[in-house]
This record gives sequence, C-alpha cells and structure tokens, in this order.
Amino acid sequence: MHDVLVSEKIVGEEMDALQRAFAVSVQPDLWKSRDALFAAVGGCRAILVRNQTKVDRELIAAGKQLKVIGRAGVGLDNVDVKAASEAGVVVAFTPEQNAISVAELALGMMLSLARQIPAADASTKGGRWERQTFTGTELFGKTLGIVGLGRIGFLVAMRARAFGMRIIAHDAFVSPDSVLVAECGAALVSLDDLLARADVISVHVPNNAQTIGMFDADLFGRMKQSAMFINTSRGEVVDEAALLAALREKRIAGAALDVRATEPPAAGELEMLPNVILTPHVAAFTTEGQKRVVTSICRDVAAVLRGEPARNYVNFPTPRVSAAGVRTN
Repeated sequence: MHDVLVSEKIVGEEMDALQRAFAVSVQPDLWKSRDALFAAVGGCRAILVRNQTKVDRELIAAGKQLKVIGRAGVGLDNVDVKAASEAGVVVAFTPEQNAISVAELALGMMLSLARQIPAADASTKGGRWERQTFTGTELFGKTLGIVGLGRIGFLVAMRARAFGMRIIAHDAFVSPDSVLVAECGAALVSLDDLLARADVISVHVPNNAQTIGMFDADLFGRMKQSAMFINTSRGEVVDEAALLAALREKRIAGAALDVRATEPPAAGELEMLPNVILTPHVAAFTTEGQKRVVTSICRDVAAVLRGEPARNYVNFPTPRVSAAGVRTN
C-alpha cells in the first residue's frame, strides 16, 4: 500500500522530497480512468491532484484511509469539500501561490487584444507589412471592470493602475471599506454599472451554482460595443454560444479565454475569429508559480501525514476523528 496517490502530473523538488519521506504512487494519467482511480485510492492516506481528478463523495468513501486531499491549485470545483469534511478528511489547497502568474496573463491578454499582437505577429511572419491594419487602442485612460475582487482580481487591479487605467469592480462578498479596495483604488459598483462602463472586463470568480453560465447573452448585450472580455477563471462561467454570437455580431470588440467549458474543447468557430485569443488553461503555469504551488501542497500533505496541521486548508488543519479514534466516514 502507498501513503500518497498522485493522479496527475505534479513534479518539483518538494515532490521529490515527499517521495523520499513517504511511499508515493505517481500515476500522472490515472485521472483518465475512474475504475483504476477507485482501485488505487483504497489504501492511501493522501491523494494529490490538480483539476482533472474528480474527488467526489464516492471516491472519498472508497479512500477509507484518507486523511488529506491535496489540491495543487486554488479552484475546488473538482473536490467535494462537504463530503471530505463529513468524512473528517483535510482539504489542503494553494489559495494564492499562483495568483501572480494568473494576474500577469490577464494583463498580457489585455495588451494582446488592445494591440492585436497575435494577428499582427501572424501577418508579419506571413511576409506582410500591414501597419494600418493593426492600429490598436491604448489601455491608458480606459476603465477596467473586474468581476471578482479576490486575490487575483486585486493583483490585476494593482498592475492595471500602472497603465493608467480606472478600476471598477463588482464583488458581492467584498465590503466597500475593505483594505483591498482602498489599496487597489477600485470603486465597487453593481454588475449592471460595471458592464455599462467598462472598456475591459476581466473575470475572476469561482465555479459554483451562482456563477455557472453567468456571462450569457443578456450580460454580453449590456457591454460596450468596444469592450474586450477576458476570462482566466473557469470556463463554465461563460455561455460560449452567447459569447460567439456577441463577437460575430460585433456587439463586443474581442475576447481572450484561457479556460473553456469543456477542456480540451472541440475546434469550433471561436478558434476561427481574428478578435479572439485562446490559450490552453495556462494562466497558473509559470516556472515560479508552479514551484510555489508544488512546494506548498507537498509540505501540507507531508505535515498532515506526520500528524501536524496543514497551513493552507479549506475545512480544518488536521483530520477529524470519532470517539473510537478512527476517521469519521
């Protein structure tokens, strides 16, 4: 039996250290087979995943020895936290270790859309020299609307200020007198107000019942015709058919997506539009960001297995046990 099951590709110095300290089964493609995953998790005390492995109630029940679920990332839509908590299993994650990487990609997408960098690059490499075709627009003086002013949204706002952008934000869970709001110079507004005023809209919300399909035909219809839409959060928050219609009918100026409702997506019309930038869910994938993520999650998993508390946890820092001294199932 193994102490730790790793069902996706997670590598780094701290992973090497985890393997030296514990019996670790590394199976990067295990997430693809539900049956194999269930068979492997049975005797493990920890499972370490990214976002592909569905750690649902059934898998948690099958992992009768589980003490900790380690999620190498911030999103928890693939982990049933409620079921884990009921079973007494710690859910550890990395809430801000890759935030800078995501924020920087969002800024890169803004610049790429504003200056048509991918299209200009392709044209020039194709032997053309079309200067007038690629007349862009400045970010300076434009209004950035941030939907979701958490850690990543805050970092995007701070960096956008350096470009001379005005910052407005919508977040139902952030107080107007929050220090974060004051520091990034954002004005908290209603979603309707943000959609009507923003030249650039950057989305940073979790995937949950309230946000799935949030950006639909109605919301795209409320945006400026010159607006640029950027999503580096979760693909499910966007109705892609509605976005495609808004782009084709020129109701918004452009879009940049790092995430999709289905990953990997089937090739479609979005891939054919010149005013759309698509990347394969790489916002968190920088050398520095991934080093921080792997270091943090491996250390927390190791700590729990040694009987110590996790530092970055969703529910509780150490496993919950019953009066009989066993994990609650």
